[in-house]
Amino acid sequence: MTTTPRVQAEVPVIAIDGPGGSGKGTVARAVARRLGWHLLDSGALYRLVGVAAGLMGISLDDGPGLARLASGLDASFDSSADSERGILLAGRDATDQIRSEAAGEAASRVAAIPAVRAALVARQRGFRKEPGLVADGRDMGSTIFPDAALKVFLTADVEERARRRHNQLKQKGIDVSLAALSKDMAARDRRDAERTVAPLRACPDARILDSTGIVVDEVVLQVLRWAAEAYPEVAYRMPVTEFVPEPFSRGGSSMCPPRWWLSARA
Repeated sequence: MTTTPRVQAEVPVIAIDGPGGSGKGTVARAVARRLGWHLLDSGALYRLVGVAAGLMGISLDDGPGLARLASGLDASFDSSADSERGILLAGRDATDQIRSEAAGEAASRVAAIPAVRAALVARQRGFRKEPGLVADGRDMGSTIFPDAALKVFLTADVEERARRRHNQLKQKGIDVSLAALSKDMAARDRRDAERTVAPLRACPDARILDSTGIVVDEVVLQVLRWAAEAYPEVAYRMPVTEFVPEPFSRGGSSMCPPRWWLSARA
């Protein structure tokens, strides 16, 4: 018996939004790998545009030039790769090229240009393919996939997010001031929240998950639980034990439910 492929709008989507350093990229990749779904790292698209613009001598103030560059960007994501890799440009891994703080700053400037965002909308929606998509970014639920049945807004306090990014950079041998990182993150938060096109904010129907002090495995598990509620067909991919609510067990002893279990809103 053959089945008719679903139209694109019927393909399930999990939209994970949040500020930089909240862990949304790591969580999205883990969820996509677990479900066997496609992955979209929208932030990487903007970073790739910024990096490519530098290589091609295109000014970050040249909106039309950047929009043309964005519309022809050959980018893809490998959700089966390690969590720190799998960002492909023209089929070649470009992860290291786009993970610098300079690339992040360029991405923030590029993302504020309406022509660039418009050029990337169709590209991002094109990642919506069977069997499903996990998309992370800053406007996945509000702008790119407003019909997603599961929208998650993942956040953490700025000090926690700066520490995470600081540790990532240290592991790569990059020496940067923690205080400077925290200041830069706070400034980017303001810029992303105040931009006129697709500002960073939680959708009214998003589930808020504060990951401050929470290990990534617990965050991934909660997103998977919500996914099983939103898309019952994914439940068979997870063991029954993952649906046991509370109390949580760690190291053989029970513990109180973490803060996100108590404060996450439906």
